[in-house]
Amino acid sequence: MRDYCCQLFKQVGVPEAEAYINADSLVDADLKGIDSHGVSRMAIYLKRLRLRIVNPAVQLKVITESQGTAVYDACNSMGAAAACKVMEAAIDKARKTGVSFITVCNSNHYSAAAYFAEMALEHDMIGFTASNGPARIAPWGGTEPLFGTSPFAYAIPAGKELPIIADMASSVVARGKIIMAAKKEQQIPLGWARNKFGEDTTNAQDALEGSVLPFGGPKGYAIATMIEVLTGILAGSCFTTAIKDLYADFDNPTCTSHYFGAISLEAFGPVQEFKDTMDQFIVSVKNNPKAKGVEEILLPGERGLNMKKMRLQEGIPLPRITLDSLKYEGEVCGIPYDLE
Repeated sequence: MRDYCCQLFKQVGVPEAEAYINADSLVDADLKGIDSHGVSRMAIYLKRLRLRIVNPAVQLKVITESQGTAVYDACNSMGAAAACKVMEAAIDKARKTGVSFITVCNSNHYSAAAYFAEMALEHDMIGFTASNGPARIAPWGGTEPLFGTSPFAYAIPAGKELPIIADMASSVVARGKIIMAAKKEQQIPLGWARNKFGEDTTNAQDALEGSVLPFGGPKGYAIATMIEVLTGILAGSCFTTAIKDLYADFDNPTCTSHYFGAISLEAFGPVQEFKDTMDQFIVSVKNNPKAKGVEEILLPGERGLNMKKMRLQEGIPLPRITLDSLKYEGEVCGIPYDLE
């Protein structure tokens, strides 16, 4: 699937190395069971590339820079490929300064955030990232969408145990899951979203026309506020309703902003000591007395890593609508379809 998607990206002008990154980030999401951010996004990515409202080749311009920080202009590049390059820069800065923080303006949707946070793990670093996006969440007490679902992720190394990886939105659920439910003509659980009148709804299509609810009520709203400040505002770029919807606006760039950072373990003490302590911490969490009906206590990201291991062996199950979409894109691009 990665090779197939890579070929599709190349056919619309994406350089080979960047096509690989874009495809790999989507397939990685599917491997971990994050189907809302996987290859189901191929159709919209390819459409925007064909319309030339996304730059197929990554361009990064430095706006401001210090030893441990920077602001980059992604020049309307593909989000995942640009994000990968910026995270590499954040890792390089953290290697020199201990801690780094980079903001990026004029980018695009970058799929699942954890993909980039995880890049820090092999360098014995803690990685983190977040992104703003088109208005989906109303301010607490309001009715009109203003904030994006504000995905954010972190990845923490461990020793013998699996790393701790969190990837979440400030909303109750990623809007991609509501999009998937609408495509499948399925209802969504009550408490996920409200319709355009500010009423709770289980109708996925009505939810897409309304607003997604923040998790934890005002707590999720507070996190969305922070992410908006640390991405668009800190980068001197677009924020809230100025960010365009990749699914609805086909005339303008989305003007999405992100932040990336890395923390070098070595800057704080012996790396192996940290990893050994992390293992002790993880074991203590997993050995906590289990609630009734609970078979195993999982750490953040553990379910996804286990799912990835299983799907690498058994394959990735995809809904028919996604397979048909990928087949159609192959026909348009002249790429043989061989995913089934």
